[in-house]
Amino acid sequence: MTYRAPLDDFRLLLNHVIGFDAVAGTDRFADATTDTVEAILSEAAKMCEEVLAPLNTNGDLDPAVLENGKVRTSKGFADGYQAIAEGGWVAVSADPEYGGMGLPMTVTSAVNDMMVSSCMSLHLNPLMTQGQIEALEHHASDEIKDLYLPKLVTGEWAGTMNLTEPQAGSDVGALSSKAEPNGDGTYSVTGQKIFISWGDNDFTENVCHLVLARLPDGVAGTKGISLFLVPRNIPDENGNPGTANSLKVVSVEHKMGIHGSPTCVMSFEGARGWLIGGEHDGMRAMFTMMNNARLGVGVQGVGIAERAYQQALAYANERKQGRSPEGTIIGHADVRRMLATMKSDTFAARAIALSLAVAIDMSNATGDAEWKARAAFLTPIAKAFGTDTGIAVANMGLQVHGGMGFIEETGAAQYVRDVRVTSIYEGTNGIQAMDLVGRKLLDGGEAAYRLLDEIEAFAESARATMPDLAEPVWQASENLRETTEALAARDIADRFAVAVPFLQGFARVLGGYFHLCAAMAKPDGAEAKLARFYITRLLPEHVGLLAHAREGGDDLMAISPDDLAV
Repeated sequence: MTYRAPLDDFRLLLNHVIGFDAVAGTDRFADATTDTVEAILSEAAKMCEEVLAPLNTNGDLDPAVLENGKVRTSKGFADGYQAIAEGGWVAVSADPEYGGMGLPMTVTSAVNDMMVSSCMSLHLNPLMTQGQIEALEHHASDEIKDLYLPKLVTGEWAGTMNLTEPQAGSDVGALSSKAEPNGDGTYSVTGQKIFISWGDNDFTENVCHLVLARLPDGVAGTKGISLFLVPRNIPDENGNPGTANSLKVVSVEHKMGIHGSPTCVMSFEGARGWLIGGEHDGMRAMFTMMNNARLGVGVQGVGIAERAYQQALAYANERKQGRSPEGTIIGHADVRRMLATMKSDTFAARAIALSLAVAIDMSNATGDAEWKARAAFLTPIAKAFGTDTGIAVANMGLQVHGGMGFIEETGAAQYVRDVRVTSIYEGTNGIQAMDLVGRKLLDGGEAAYRLLDEIEAFAESARATMPDLAEPVWQASENLRETTEALAARDIADRFAVAVPFLQGFARVLGGYFHLCAAMAKPDGAEAKLARFYITRLLPEHVGLLAHAREGGDDLMAISPDDLAV
């Protein structure tokens, strides 16, 4: 199936919905003019459509494997990666001092959206490197920056993130990996890490691992963890990959999806590493990379939703079954409902993700605490809603295909298999929701209320033009405000019990707001029709979700393990 980059959606969102003009109006991002961004996205779209999209099926059918201790990647992936690296798409937002474009994260997110739709398995490689670049920019010494960043920016070297261990998944503080000082400013890192995306490849000169480990005097838990940069090959005096480090890929996991992305078990056996950030301050440095990755994973959900929708739409326009005015199944009401749901939810999830990117850009450009708080607040929503949407849309796309969706030949099933992991890695969506109602409400809900104030102010301004759409959005925002106030007053256990429906309800209201913005910008277009569909049919779901969120946790925790026994 042919993929077409959704450039019209990006134009609408950037110019009329998410406030990107504020980003372009800052001194830091003054070069991100409309013409510049348009040219960049158009060029990225061409690469994605013509080079990456044809690799998607190859990655599924010809998975990465471990051969003689080395990872062999899927057919065509080396050429695809070369196109990404040569185009500068690894480092759209990286510091120009080290060769990056220095453009807003919003632009990077749009490019990533297209790369995911084209080939999610391959996209995971530059996504990990982007996160490592940002972590090193913020926390590494000048010597490390000068050596590693130019190579990561060009794509000559790739980066990974090593957190998880067999006994330490979401509970990172339970890790057992150790680091011993060598007396020369380096450390010997020992331990095993699992679920390492792109732990090795056969097309970059080096692979640079960021590894969490504990120094001998590190206390138990997350406060005793440090972060180390451990390259596959130790750079020589000229900065070129030299001798092999004491690490290896033990195995490559056999997975439900993203077969082209090697998910590795890594063994570090006294491997030489360099401290990133301060001693025992590894989690702060790693969270820089993780927050970048959480936005990236939310965008992965959006990208797969886009590809699944495009394929379902094409199939519905071609498949003849039953009688309809169009002569194909797109004329059947339920198929039309599914397609409208897929498209409108994908738009909502994309808008939320890009609005997070705008908040990150404004925080970086201005240093304003309110923008920083907004970025932190939106991160778990964008990650969870983006990936939940990707899963739901991919499943619905398979349903549109009917029996043929269950047949691998159509490719619809691959989207379901590939996207399913996104709600699990980089912090499960349940943990994202707990973060939202926990740390992100420590301000008493101020970041949430500022966002709701904006929604209500816009809805009030839209009442004169589109009262039938503006009023439900305003009412939904008020309902959400009351629920947020109630939740902020509760203890943390009660909040955790209802965290997921609260996050989902918040996302539904944000989706209604962004659809209203689109309808106001394009009142005579398809955008207004989709906004009406979303606001009248999907936005009302927030009522049930927030009713759930107001219930607290007593009745839930009253159900004992014995009560759940078969």
